[in-house]
Amino acid sequence: MATIHDVAKLAGISRTTVSRVLNCHPYVAEEKKRKILKAMKQLNYVPNSSAQRLRKVKTDTIAVFVPRITNPFFSHLVEVMEKEAAKYGYKLILCQTHYNKEQEGKFLDLLKTKQVDGVILTSIENEWKHIKPYVNDGPIVICNEYDDEAHVPSIFLNQVEGGYLGTKHLIDCGYKRIAYCAGSERRSRLTRDRRKGFKTAMREAELAVDKDWYLFNAISIEDGKNVFQRIKSLKNRPDAIFTGSDEVAAGLLKAAKDSGWRVPEDLAIIGFDNQPLAELLGLSTVKQPIEDMARHTMQEMICAINGKVPKESTNLSFQLIQRSTT
Repeated sequence: MATIHDVAKLAGISRTTVSRVLNCHPYVAEEKKRKILKAMKQLNYVPNSSAQRLRKVKTDTIAVFVPRITNPFFSHLVEVMEKEAAKYGYKLILCQTHYNKEQEGKFLDLLKTKQVDGVILTSIENEWKHIKPYVNDGPIVICNEYDDEAHVPSIFLNQVEGGYLGTKHLIDCGYKRIAYCAGSERRSRLTRDRRKGFKTAMREAELAVDKDWYLFNAISIEDGKNVFQRIKSLKNRPDAIFTGSDEVAAGLLKAAKDSGWRVPEDLAIIGFDNQPLAELLGLSTVKQPIEDMARHTMQEMICAINGKVPKESTNLSFQLIQRSTT
């Protein structure tokens, strides 16, 4: 946690002058005030008396950060969290980051200013070094995402295993030309790890992957439709595709059928998450235990708020669900 010495050093001004500004002393030049306030903001500095006062405040409110609530995976996750939180007398506020680093940073200030008792991150947009200072302001629990640098309670699944499980299923069904479709690798560790699992399964089966079969930045139903059009335009087409979400898989399925393709005969499709949409459409998918994930996350958060030592990590397991698209 930053100190008054750190503020003085960054601002290039004496500790005495910084102290005067903190105590609203009238005889400090405006330029020096500006430098000091800027340094305080950069360091996330809170004066000791204020910090002590804030730490005593209890709001009975927990902030849950999600990238996109319109994704049924996150809406289901939050719904279960809300029910679990209510058992302990807590309410939730929902913060949509829209995969935006600046938005995530603004929401983290809710913890700093003690407008919430804790924060749950279901995705991570910033590097952990930028999030780490906020741990001093209150508990942070990670759900769904994970980061090796984050030594806070994390409830997650081994996404390498998930990528492997879905791809191995397609291989076992007899498909050899398998495409890989996911969101942004730059942004998400989950996406990178799922591809590792995909590549491991393909390598074990001694199957090659055409570079055109790697399709990224797909997160919605509309993206899934666009991915199908890209596949349709290829000379060397895959006969199956692993997707990183049921939404994308649903878009692919709709576009394929609209074009007269048979699924799975012309193109096998596997989704990810096992959202209600998957069962409705008959999508094969890799099931994530959303309800268990949500409950574990909230229980760890309540422990942390109450000063108990929570587990540092909880690793849950996937399940393969086969339906009519594979």
